Amino acid sequence: MRLAFDAPLEAMSPGQRRLLLERRPPEEAGVRAAVAAILADVRARGDEALRELAREHDQAELDVLEVPRRRWREAARRLPADVTAALERAAANIAAFHRAQLPADREMETEPGVAVGRRWVPLAAAGVYAPGGLAAYPSSVLMGVIPAREAGVGEVVVCSPPGPDGEPPEAVMAACALAGATRLFAVGGAGAVAAMAYGTESVPAVDAVVGPGNRWVTEAKRQVAGDVVIDAPAGPSEIAVVADDTAPARLVALEMVAQAEHDPDASAVLITPSARLAAEARRELGVIVAGAARRRVVSEALATRGAIVLTRSLDEATGFARAYAPEHLALYLADPDAAMEHVPTAGTVFLGPASSVAFGDYMTGANHVLPTAGLSRSYSGLSTDHFVRAYTWQRILPEAAASLARPVARLARLEGLPGHAETALARMTP
Repeated sequence: MRLAFDAPLEAMSPGQRRLLLERRPPEEAGVRAAVAAILADVRARGDEALRELAREHDQAELDVLEVPRRRWREAARRLPADVTAALERAAANIAAFHRAQLPADREMETEPGVAVGRRWVPLAAAGVYAPGGLAAYPSSVLMGVIPAREAGVGEVVVCSPPGPDGEPPEAVMAACALAGATRLFAVGGAGAVAAMAYGTESVPAVDAVVGPGNRWVTEAKRQVAGDVVIDAPAGPSEIAVVADDTAPARLVALEMVAQAEHDPDASAVLITPSARLAAEARRELGVIVAGAARRRVVSEALATRGAIVLTRSLDEATGFARAYAPEHLALYLADPDAAMEHVPTAGTVFLGPASSVAFGDYMTGANHVLPTAGLSRSYSGLSTDHFVRAYTWQRILPEAAASLARPVARLARLEGLPGHAETALARMTP
């Protein structure tokens, strides 16, 4: 088992530091241009362009893009009882947590007779992308659809790539039924993002496009971000574990392997001031990776972006974690709550060794659609905030209008806008 870096922090070269901190995967030649071409083609040719993309990338012939609701219900009925129970428990927790996040309207009087307020309203329609390909991700359906529904969005569209039979995986269809989606389309990749952002003959245009995906989906979201709301440009999964002597080495290693199994481009880093823990975690990693079901993927990820970083102090460890700005931050420390205050640059934080990232991925109610590659410095994880917008209102009583008129007219003339001054002064008398 080989790691990209395994040494004291002071031994890290500038190149190694860049490798760990600048985690955006290298773009394949022409990805940006190719995605732009797909977006333009879908805008121009609509459904026909989507059918050609499905034929080329999914080996699926699609006469109809939309999956009927009866197929969702049938898929839900075929789920094993324990899977249904798990999805329903996850859905209840996601709904409860995201309902509690809804922002409150505000109203205040800035001076006598001048009332201003801010009111929140749901978006009319939202689009949720659910990845497909080699695996099915019903949890991503729940994480996208349920917050939108809790925010009050009326139309929640899901797009997910079709299999050879022309439909998304049954688990995805079942999750659409459980989560309360309104429509489902067997459309994947950058074409799905284009369809939701701009609309086609079949797919309605929406106001927000959210959900994880591959680099093509991520690039498509970047390109439509000027036209619709997106959550965040998210890349391969990642974790930073900050741990001290109190942390169980096996649990640390398991968390690193769990993230590494997502993707060869995934990142998994242990940052610790404990030489003993570093040595034990290294041994545990070797044992776990040797028996991992996805050994090839895990080994490649750890060799490319895996690290054990030995620091001189806990402060130095949290400082490096703050610069790393991970998607998932696990604090396996004697006092994780205190350490959390020093690392505000994470998508989500797990406090204590019992708090596995897997619980957050599926069941706690927190959202697993999170910023990666250091973008947690600027972006937040998916929440109800992405599905609402605010407008302000203002009420000015006649007495207040008379008081405001002269100073407003003075400022308007200063800016060369005499019409503004005149309309303000007209309010000086009833």
